[in-house]
Amino acid sequence: MECNDFKKMFGETAKDNGFEKEFEGWFKEADEVIHVLDLQKSNFGKLYYLNIKLYIHGIFEKKYIRSKKLVKVDVGTILIRQPDNYSYLLNLEKVLPDMDRKKGLQDMFVNYIVPFCEKTSTKRGIIELNKKGELFLMPGVKEPLGIV
Repeated sequence: MECNDFKKMFGETAKDNGFEKEFEGWFKEADEVIHVLDLQKSNFGKLYYLNIKLYIHGIFEKKYIRSKKLVKVDVGTILIRQPDNYSYLLNLEKVLPDMDRKKGLQDMFVNYIVPFCEKTSTKRGIIELNKKGELFLMPGVKEPLGIV
């Protein structure tokens, strides 16, 4: 599969799951958090990494707005990548029929990305995931969230 075809397939899947494309990234906004999906291409082959960035409004006294900087420059208040069991979908050197890749991307959105975004759409949800050990937070993010 060619890179442009993959990015188009990923974008269609993101849109089908409530994300909006802007500045070469995909955004989903809630009152307290902006989620940004960014496909980062490897320098060493036809391989992508999915950067899932969360920008929490009010942390570091900032109110975030959609911008290219949020997609391509900043790492977000929180940055995670796709779970390992979905990484094969982002490896275009792995021979995979287009329909299987599309079905896998849909599965990744339905069973991981969308639920994760729902759980992390509030500061309270982020704090709960951190307390359960399901989301790592840097000390500089924990403090403004009141986590000790």
